[in-house]
Amino acid sequence: MNRGKSTLLKFIYCILYGASKNKNGKEISDFEKFMPWTAAEYSGKINYELDNKEKYEIFREFSKKNPKIYNEKLEDISKTFNINKTKGIEFFYEQTKIDEELFKSTVLVEQGESKLDKTKQHTLIQKITNLISTGNDNISYKKAIEKLNKKLIEEVGTERTTERPINIIEEKIENLEKEKINIENNKKEILNLENEKNKIKEEIKKQENKINLIKKIKLIKEEEKINLEKINTNNKIKNELEENINKIKNEIDNKKIKKQKISKIKYLIFIIINIILFALFFIFKNDILLFISVILLISIIGSLSIEIINKNKLENKIKEEIKQKKSQIKVIEENKEKIEKNIKEINKDKREKEDIEKINLKNEFNKITIYEIENLLNKKYEEILMELEKEENNFTNLKLKEGTLNIEKNNLKIDDENIEKINNELIECKIEKQKIKSLENSIKIAKEALEIAYEKAKQNITPKFSAKLSECIKEISTEKYQNVNFSDENGIKIELKNGNYISAENLSTGTIDQMYLALRINSITEIVEEKLPIILDEAFAYYDDERMENILNYLNTEYSKNQILIFTCSNREEKALNNLNINYNKIEI
Repeated sequence: MNRGKSTLLKFIYCILYGASKNKNGKEISDFEKFMPWTAAEYSGKINYELDNKEKYEIFREFSKKNPKIYNEKLEDISKTFNINKTKGIEFFYEQTKIDEELFKSTVLVEQGESKLDKTKQHTLIQKITNLISTGNDNISYKKAIEKLNKKLIEEVGTERTTERPINIIEEKIENLEKEKINIENNKKEILNLENEKNKIKEEIKKQENKINLIKKIKLIKEEEKINLEKINTNNKIKNELEENINKIKNEIDNKKIKKQKISKIKYLIFIIINIILFALFFIFKNDILLFISVILLISIIGSLSIEIINKNKLENKIKEEIKQKKSQIKVIEENKEKIEKNIKEINKDKREKEDIEKINLKNEFNKITIYEIENLLNKKYEEILMELEKEENNFTNLKLKEGTLNIEKNNLKIDDENIEKINNELIECKIEKQKIKSLENSIKIAKEALEIAYEKAKQNITPKFSAKLSECIKEISTEKYQNVNFSDENGIKIELKNGNYISAENLSTGTIDQMYLALRINSITEIVEEKLPIILDEAFAYYDDERMENILNYLNTEYSKNQILIFTCSNREEKALNNLNINYNKIEI
């Protein structure tokens, strides 16, 4: 083949898996690279047969995602296969269980992929190591673990890190939670303050009610005081009147007594003197005594007459005075009766008012018990004043407390928008943390799965690949190298013919290249049972003639049931095949 061989090779790959429009780090995509310059038609078809003898024809327009798949009877069976939203119909994967990445890394060797110089020798040895240990030349267990650990540190973080995503988001969540708790505490405190304030308001209302009651009772007590003063005044007047009555009566009685006493004494004196004179006259028979006795008798008679006259006058005068005094007593008694009546009326009115006031106070202050009302009503006016002062002080203290609560509440003002913002941020942070934790779990699961897979690979794949590689190196080196051994600690060790071991790094570049190619192709036989075609594009360009014959002979021997397509621009492969007497078909384009 001289012209278009790489295009034809790419066509085989693209018709099976589609032409990608993604550049994937290249300057242009495969879709753009192989698009015809002039012809509008950009399509093609291919026929192939599986190991079970089923034959298929694939037609694909590369501008469309999905091809048309026909069976041997040319029936369109496209819809019988799974359709991937990104990659389209996955017919070849369902038939062979090999995806495009595995196809490219095993049976398809594009131009330049097997080229290796000394500076890239380590890379190829690593690929061989990867194939032996994991079954895939692009997967290194150690590097995969290192990358996962690095990804875990960089994209997640640990308890020991400080500035990694998990640490940052957890710190942010912690700060937001603290802020939220502070706000919640403030809300609770505001609620408590509001409840306390409502209680204080109730107490203030009760206090106002009680003060109003006391003020009412104070007015009642003031009125009672006035009435009491009236009663006291009336009683005083009444007592004064009674005293006046008694005084006048005493004066009357004194006058009567005085009058009686004066008359008796006068008569008694005159009688006694007369008797004495008569007695002396009879004893001494003295005329002078008789004369004196007669004179005295005349005097007594005269005095008696005058006394009778004066007595009559005095009695008339006293009678008149007594009459006047009695008249005064009558007036005073009338006044006294009026005052007593007035006192009775005041007391009666007082009792009636007290009953009415109790009822009115009970109705007006229905939240205060009748016991409290009666208790206040039973207090003295001065006690009421003291009670009023005490309750007004309580009222002032309650108002001060209410003011303090208002200040405290205002100091705890909550911005609802800020709360909503914090909640939203918290939700976003928790979602972000969940994503990070999910990534952490995914990485840990991946590490665990990788470790399990690696252990299984060491038990299943590594022995097979080591054995296969031993056969390969023995054959392609004409038994110069015997066996290949692999371990995590020592890497790849090659056994020489004399029994000594050397590291894979000490092999020649050509030998390493042969090992890699043989092992890469062989890996597909361990993964799928389908005999896939082996497609090589200038794979032996840098082999000498001996090595090329050795690898061709190895491929013909080991993969005789596989279709092997060799794309080359020289006749070296043809000469080698002729020298080895290997049958082949030659197509020139």
